[in-house]
Amino acid sequence: MLALLAGGSSRTSSSNKLAESENAAQNSNNMSWGNELWDQNENLAIHTNRGIDALDKYANFLRDRVAIETEYAGKLRRLVKNYQPKKKEEEDNEFTSMQAFRNLLKEVGDLAGQREVVSESLQLQIIAGVTLLSKTLREERKKCLSDGASLQQNLTTQLSSLDRAKRNYEKAYRDSEKAVDSYKRADMDLNLSRAEVERYKNVMTSKIQQSDDAKNEYANQLQKTNNLQQQHYSMLLPAVLNRLQELDEKRTRGFREFIVGAADVESSVAPIIARCMEGIVKAGESINEKEDTFKVIERYQSGFTPPRDIPFEDLSKCDPDSVQDSHYSNSTSNHLTMRGTMSANKLKKRVGIFNIFGSNKNSLTADGQKEDFSDLPPNQRRKKLQAKIAELQQKIAQETNARDGLMKMKIVYEANSSLGNPMTVEGQLNESEHKLEKLKVDLKKYQGFLEKASQVPVATSSPQANRNQLQNGHRTSRHSNGSADDHHDDGDDQPDDAGSLSSSASPESGLGTSHTSLPGSGQGSANENAIGEDTYYETEVETLNPLGTCKALYPFEASSEGSIPMNEGEELQVIEIDQGDGWTRVRRANNSNGWDEGFVPTSYIECTLYA
Repeated sequence: MLALLAGGSSRTSSSNKLAESENAAQNSNNMSWGNELWDQNENLAIHTNRGIDALDKYANFLRDRVAIETEYAGKLRRLVKNYQPKKKEEEDNEFTSMQAFRNLLKEVGDLAGQREVVSESLQLQIIAGVTLLSKTLREERKKCLSDGASLQQNLTTQLSSLDRAKRNYEKAYRDSEKAVDSYKRADMDLNLSRAEVERYKNVMTSKIQQSDDAKNEYANQLQKTNNLQQQHYSMLLPAVLNRLQELDEKRTRGFREFIVGAADVESSVAPIIARCMEGIVKAGESINEKEDTFKVIERYQSGFTPPRDIPFEDLSKCDPDSVQDSHYSNSTSNHLTMRGTMSANKLKKRVGIFNIFGSNKNSLTADGQKEDFSDLPPNQRRKKLQAKIAELQQKIAQETNARDGLMKMKIVYEANSSLGNPMTVEGQLNESEHKLEKLKVDLKKYQGFLEKASQVPVATSSPQANRNQLQNGHRTSRHSNGSADDHHDDGDDQPDDAGSLSSSASPESGLGTSHTSLPGSGQGSANENAIGEDTYYETEVETLNPLGTCKALYPFEASSEGSIPMNEGEELQVIEIDQGDGWTRVRRANNSNGWDEGFVPTSYIECTLYA
């Protein structure tokens, strides 16, 4: 019951307010400034001026808002640009999280575009309209006030004329009264002659005539003043004040339209902004952690199996030399294991000192990979080769279609020479055939790479495990002259090429006493060489991160394969520190193939390593 009463009272209140607003609107239609405010000219002038100032203030507000919208949009665009994935991060774009982030950046860029639309629309539609209206209103107001001042000046002039006529009439009337009194006194005075009495009579007559003329003038000016005053307050001044009223209503109406228009501008982009928000939500919902986990496995899966257990070595069954060699090889293995497992995928192993015992035919390219991808694990190599073959097949299909089109064009030109010269197509056709032949050769080459990679059985253990096996199965001892003796299970000793090298440990020799500088140097069986070159010391997995920088103290001329020359004062990147052999691995930028890497004497450089 109380709810019903409350609802009824609220409806009654709403009805009363509606009726009051309708009555006020009807009364305002019957009322005008000219009738109701005929004596408030100065206040109306002040009011209209304040109203136009308020309009200008709103225009300034819009200008400041446009500046903020423009700055906001610009900062959003710079934000999107700064967080765009770099070229080196493109490989991560396959992950759903990174794809969602890219979509998020796109939607934020679209948001910035909508803020720019709001800014431009406010500038072109609202601010321009407000500025024009304000200028028009000021000009019309100035004209109205000028007309009102002119009407007031005319009325003031007429009132001044009336006042002068009245003062003249009053003076003439007093003078005529004095003249009449003088004549009466003279006529009763018996001592005055008749001529003097006649003179007083003439003066009286003249003053009476002047009084009558002044009276008539006063009456005339009074009539003119009354007529002008009636016309001024009933027609002329109300017309001016009504024009001021229309001007102020025009300003008020424009104010309303501009505020609504600005809201409409904002509302017009609201659906697009809502779609941007939906796109951001959709991008977030598209992230799939399981799919990303699978892609990580696909990218980094090597195909190797974990290393097998290291066999027990019974030292009582080995000679003392073997015991010493075993201890040294184990320490070497542990050192390599630490480098192979703790440096993640940035490890880059030395492939023999200066490649004396093995040459790397596939030099580094700009992207740091070999042509046949032999530096990658088996699984990754096969995937890279398959992707390359698919890319070549697509190019071959495109080039074949282009060639077929040129051949058809040539046939048409030969059939109808008016359409074109067949010889103009001949050069393009030959070029297309050349490209097609080159693509087929590349395809055959990469198919061969893939066939070779598929025929090689998947390693049962990682390269690190192979190193451990090699260290345990083939003992390697280092002597001061850098030579190596390989102890095989069959007990046969093989000669070593290192014996022909100089025993000097100078920077030029590069041999020293390093336990990592001469991998695979022994010339054993073909199987052993295959292990030493292809399995034990595999080439780089990825380009190493620099460990620091170095500066050349002296010039160095590279005299052996694997070393690089340097000039005095030249700065290079250190990618592998001295392992005790007197040589440091460095890198410099190269415009042709990306990077130059090699060894330089440690004593020739001054190193500054990163913290």
